[in-house]
Amino acid sequence: MARISIFFFFPLFLSVSITNAASDRSEESEVYIVYMGGKGSSTPGTLRDDQARLMDSLSSRNAVVQVYKHGFTGFAAHMSKEEANLIAQEPGVVSMFPDKELKLLTTRSWSFLKIQHYIDNPILATSLHNSSANAADTIIGVIDTGIWPESKSFNDKGMGPIPKRWKGTCQETEDFPASSCNRKLIGARHFEQHNQTCRDADGHGSHTASTAGGASVPGVSYYGLAPGTAIGGSPTSRIAMYKACYEDLCYPSAILAAMDNAIHDGVDIMSLSLGGDPYHTVNLWTDTLAVGAFHAAEHGIMVV
Repeated sequence: MARISIFFFFPLFLSVSITNAASDRSEESEVYIVYMGGKGSSTPGTLRDDQARLMDSLSSRNAVVQVYKHGFTGFAAHMSKEEANLIAQEPGVVSMFPDKELKLLTTRSWSFLKIQHYIDNPILATSLHNSSANAADTIIGVIDTGIWPESKSFNDKGMGPIPKRWKGTCQETEDFPASSCNRKLIGARHFEQHNQTCRDADGHGSHTASTAGGASVPGVSYYGLAPGTAIGGSPTSRIAMYKACYEDLCYPSAILAAMDNAIHDGVDIMSLSLGGDPYHTVNLWTDTLAVGAFHAAEHGIMVV
């Protein structure tokens, strides 16, 4: 896979002044994302000094909900508007924005690309298989509502060992044992605060994951109608699920945490079927997907 290199320069501030919020701060708080640019810590996966100091300056000990320390730097935390205004002015803070919800999105892909024609044409099917075999070590990181591991789309029949460069994990919960992962579904993490499991209670994540890299499943129909074969666009690729959404709601703080960890884990592609108002003008400093995608591309990861 071609590696993508993007160069950008963020201002670097070495001295940080920690200012406590005013004593008359509002009782009401909401989650804000504090984005502090690229990595600056000499030790991978550790907090930058100015990042740690800002987090320590928050009035509530349990304020922080997400910490970003792999592909980029920052955190998300509950704070009052007054406290947010003060932190936004601190050296080292590139931008700051509220944790507003995004929506799940779904559309047709392979029918548009005419990939389904490959299934019923022996010559084209052979061509597809040969090209897909080269994708066996490609890891697709899907950021969505979780996954239903028992689906036949995620069986690992005929797949070789998991790539050694993979650094991810299969995060266990009572309804999602370690055995849920295999050589196809090689990893799963959850970042959604209200339903802490990698299991998909919505269906959207399982749908998008199988669309991207689902194994071939013959004899599929809708209650007997329109029988055929269900297959993903890259059926031999590996899948890693990052659950950041629940019940059609996605919060930027969780999405950025998922993207940050996906960078660390070693995915080749990030797939996000979600977004905001399509008519909204994107501010590259405060748009969740723009911030996460920039740092993913910086690490050679394609973002879809």
